[in-house]
Amino acid sequence: MSEADERPRRRQARGERRITQLLQAAASVFCTLGYTASSTNAIAREAGVSPGTLYQFFPNKEAIAVELSGKLIVEMEETYGVVFTPEVAMLPLDELIDAVADPFIEFNCANPAFLALIKGPDAPGKVTEGHDVLHASLITRLNALMSARAPSMTAVELALVTEMSFTVFKAGLDLVVQHGPEERDAYTAELKAALYRYLAPYLGTEAVTPDRAPDPDVKVAATG
Repeated sequence: MSEADERPRRRQARGERRITQLLQAAASVFCTLGYTASSTNAIAREAGVSPGTLYQFFPNKEAIAVELSGKLIVEMEETYGVVFTPEVAMLPLDELIDAVADPFIEFNCANPAFLALIKGPDAPGKVTEGHDVLHASLITRLNALMSARAPSMTAVELALVTEMSFTVFKAGLDLVVQHGPEERDAYTAELKAALYRYLAPYLGTEAVTPDRAPDPDVKVAATG
């Protein structure tokens, strides 16, 4: 490859690095100030560049938020793509909860801007739309996991248990992310205990096989 061919590739690589730098700075600013109070000047300052440099890549704060949210949603999808599996569905309940909850807790603790953006009252419409699509996809995958573990549950019961457990998880996740590393383990343990107690009567507590799924009419003592 000639030097003339290499120059555009080098410029593209520098541009991609600059975009990554700006998105990382935006994530920090959104978490610190919230979306509403954030500004392109604050993001540029956090990135260590001039506002003019920022505007070479993004026209405004909304465009930055949409790009950052889209990137985080892709990473989130890569996370949940490996946790909602038939093998996970058959684990003992405490291990099932660990297998599903831990990757999401780890992701959100590492990327607090994700929750900061979707919880913002004036988040850009495209950010909200992307979150709504992600939410629906997660509900569908969680519903399928529970159905694989407890196929005798009715569709109505599955929908109810799925929505309730997901709502409990989201509420607990907010608390986990809001606290520092020294407190997160305690909040994570409480969140998992709440999910265990709620799900045990429906999903059973022991490992199961497809031909030995729990009967929802036979309630299991929740001792976890």
